Parts: sequence; structure tokens; C-alpha cells
Amino acid sequence: MRRGPQRTKPILPGATIGILGSGQLGRMLALAASALGFRVQVYSPDTDSPAGQVAAGEVVGGYEDAAAIARFAAEVDLLTFEFENLSSAAVAAATRHTVVRPGAEVLATAQNRQREKQFLSAAGFPVATWSALPVPANREPSERPSCAGTPHAGGPGVDPAPHEVGYPAIVKTAGFGYDGKGQRRVEGPGELAAAVAEAGSGSLIVEQVVPFDRELSVIGARSPGGEFRAYGPFENSHRRHILDLTSAPVAFADALRRHARELVRDLMEQLDVIGLLCVELFQVGDRLIVNEMAPRPHNSGHLTIDACETSQFEQHIRAVCGLPLGDPAQHTPAAMANLLGDLWPHGATPPWPRALAQPGVKLHLYGKREPRPGRKMGHLTALASDTATAVHRATSARKQLG
Repeated sequence: MRRGPQRTKPILPGATIGILGSGQLGRMLALAASALGFRVQVYSPDTDSPAGQVAAGEVVGGYEDAAAIARFAAEVDLLTFEFENLSSAAVAAATRHTVVRPGAEVLATAQNRQREKQFLSAAGFPVATWSALPVPANREPSERPSCAGTPHAGGPGVDPAPHEVGYPAIVKTAGFGYDGKGQRRVEGPGELAAAVAEAGSGSLIVEQVVPFDRELSVIGARSPGGEFRAYGPFENSHRRHILDLTSAPVAFADALRRHARELVRDLMEQLDVIGLLCVELFQVGDRLIVNEMAPRPHNSGHLTIDACETSQFEQHIRAVCGLPLGDPAQHTPAAMANLLGDLWPHGATPPWPRALAQPGVKLHLYGKREPRPGRKMGHLTALASDTATAVHRATSARKQLG
């Protein structure tokens, strides 16, 4: 068995890093770790996965299989993860066998929207007005719960939405939500009742729609010794609840920029996050509202590969290994455009040379075998002398793909 989680010295190149999850984030983490001289093993239910294609080894197992995850942890010097849909109990058990960063408590908070909102609200961070909508697992679809989780006293047509939230609102599943999954906008009581019935078993939250000026994100990095660095704010735009375009740098008042980064630093310190934490924010005038957070690299940080001194992926590896954090400074204005499976009609290969012919454009593909509508297959990053030109280049190059 490798040395356990009490290690305080840095984990040095030559050691083995285990990654739970084998998608595109795991792939880019594995590439960054390999460049630093680490060996990488990935664990997921899949074979020939995006991360497995570039890692030293690929272990197949279920995310709920605590025994299999424990065996995997015993063979690596450090365990980290690339997404949140994991068993936090299994990750907690893995701490008996190796260093786990970020920790299982961070994972448990971030992987459930209700726990996340409860933490943020209790800690005093600004969030949209929200309420829990627990759904009993044994109810019939026609039964509608009250917001407080007690049996609804009214008859058909009685509004189950809390008065303090109002409409329009977003109904979200508490767990297993990403890239628009588990979210539905509702405009009134009938739509809310339908959304609750459609969700089936499991807990829900309902959240006020925020009339934001911009969607932003900040990615913080924190080491075991408390060293902190931050990327952004980045400006984001979404389509169908999926990130479509990110650009940086953002025209932003210095005071608000400092506030955004300090907010992320405070969050990381209160949660004791070692590694990365992406915080999605709504800007409303001179206020910032926390939307969601993710303790891992984030889609909005992909442009850091080409535009920053240290990419978010290298920074995550440095942070979890206890190495000095890299310089996150952005050296070139940039924009990132996601490439979804919609660009592969009937399985046809997109005309990549057309995109690559555009000046300043970089192509990143994830090695996914099956394109599907809405599935992230890759991204384009465009570099330019200013942000507006970078956005134009990225969107124009993507249009060339069809």
C-alpha cells in the first residue's frame, strides 16, 4: 500500500496520480500531469475513454463500487476526480488508502444542489432566492409536494411554488445535474406541477430566475499550504443550458474583479478545497450572485490552455500535489467555442481544415467515438489582439464546420 493521507510533503513527479472519471476533463488533466512527469491511472465504467486514451492505465469499475475504488486508491499516490457524479462515501473510504484531493466533504457538498445552496446560504454568500421541493420516492405523479416537504394541503391547481421565489423559476434536480440536465424553466403553477411530476423520485429545488447582466465564472486554485491563485472573471454564454462561448479578459471594474476573486477565495477556505474550484456567477449591476460551483477544472477554463501562462489543468495538478502554484496570468485575449455532437450530422466528419484555416484558431478534440446532439466533442480556442476579435474568430471558425 502507498503512503496514506497524512502526507504533508509535496507529491513529486514520478508518482502516480489516479483520476476518478475518464471524460474530457480527465483527458486534459492526464495530459497536463504527464507533461509534469507523473504517471496517470484513470478509473471509470468505460474502456477506450477520452482520458484512458492518453493515460498510462485505465481501470474499469463502477462509481458506486466502494471496494473497487478502494483497490484503485491503494495503487496510486494521490486520488482526484474530474466530475461530481461519484459516490462521496466511496471517495471518503478511499482516504484510508491514499491522499484524496479535493476531499470527500467538498464533493458531497458540490454534487448536490440542495446541500450546495444550504451551505452557501448558511455561510452568507449571495444566492438567488430558492427553496427545496423534495419529491417522495413512492408518490404517484399526480401527487404534488409542498415546498417544505410536507404533504400539500391544497387541491388541484393550488400553486406549490413558494411565494418568496415566484415566477419565472427554474426547477432543478438536487443531484446528477450538469450541461443542462435536470433543469427546467417554469412560468407558472401548471408548469411547475408538470416539472415536479416529470422528475419522478428524488429531491428538487426551485430557484428564482435572476435577471442578470452577464454570466461570469472565476476559477480559484488553492494548495495544501493555503496558497491561492485565480483565473478570470470569464464571460460565458449558454445555449440550451450548455456552455456555448467563453471569452476573456472581460471589461470589468477593478473593485468588482477583486470582489469576485475574494469571494472565490473565501469559498475555498470555508470548504477547505485543495485543488480547483470554479464558481459560476451572475452579475446584476454591481452585485455578484453565486449560481453553482464545481471543485475541478471547468469548461469555462479551457481557454487557459492556449491563453495563460499556466493552464487550469496544470494548476490543478500542482495544487493537489502540493507543488508551488503556477502563474495564472492571461498573456493573450481569447475566446472558447464548444463543439457539440450536432456538428456531426449522420456521423459525417466536420471539415476541420476550414476551421484551422482561420487565424489564431486552435482545435481540441476529446477522442469521443459517438457524437450525439448536445454532447461535448471538443472545443475551439481563438487568440487575438483583443477579446472582441477573438470572439469573432472563434464563432466564425465554428460556422465553417457547418
